[in-house]
Amino acid sequence: MMPVSARRTLRFALTGIVGRASLWLWGKTTRFKVQGDEPYRKLRAERRPVILLIWHGKILHAPYFFRGRGMMPLVSPSEDGEIIARIIDHWGYKTLRGSGSHVVAKAWQEMLRELRAGGELIIVTDGPRGPDRVLKAGCIRLAQETNAALVPFTFAAAHERRLKSWDRFMLTRPIGRVIALYGAPLTVAGDVRGDALEAERLRVEKAMLDLEAEAESLARRRPTLDFS
Repeated sequence: MMPVSARRTLRFALTGIVGRASLWLWGKTTRFKVQGDEPYRKLRAERRPVILLIWHGKILHAPYFFRGRGMMPLVSPSEDGEIIARIIDHWGYKTLRGSGSHVVAKAWQEMLRELRAGGELIIVTDGPRGPDRVLKAGCIRLAQETNAALVPFTFAAAHERRLKSWDRFMLTRPIGRVIALYGAPLTVAGDVRGDALEAERLRVEKAMLDLEAEAESLARRRPTLDFS
C-alpha cells in the first residue's frame, strides 16, 4: 500500500494537472472584455510597482487571465492553497506561499523585494477565509513601505452562478463572455497611522466594492459591448 504522504503528493499532482487543463480550456473558450486598463498599463510600462487586488469570490479566471506576466501571487499555505499553487505552476507566476491574514516574515520580505524592484503582486485581499469583501490591511502596509500603486480588479458576467460559500464564489459557463475591469490606481501615504490608516483601508475597500458593482452593471449591458 502506498504511504499516506505519497498518496497525498500524488493527489495534489493529479489535481494540479486536471485543474490546470480545465482552467486553460475554460479560459481559452471565454471571450474577455477588458476595460479600464490604460492607467494600469502605463504604470507597468514605467516599471512602477503594482499590487493588484481581487476578492476571493472572483478568482476563477485569474490564473488563466494573468498567466505569463511574471506576477507574484500570494497563495495560502493551506491544502486549498497547495492545489492552487499546483494549478498555476508553469504559467509564469512567481508563486509565494503565505497567509493573507498572518504573513510570515520571510514571505513579507520577499514581497517587499519584488515591489521595490518594480515588480507586481496579486493579492486576494479578503482571503483565504474572509470575512467576505472585507479588505485586510496587509496590502495597505505593503503599499506604504514600497510606494506601490494599489489597483482594484474584478470579473463579472451576465450569466454567472454564485456558490453558497463564504465568498459567494462566482462561476461562469464555458464559452461565455466575461468583463475584466481594472479600477483606478490608488496610493497610500507612508506616514499614515492609527485611525487615518483605517480610513485608508476603508477607502480602498470601497473602491473595490464600487468597482465590482460597476463591472456587474457593465455585464448586464453585455449586448451593447463589443467582445470581438
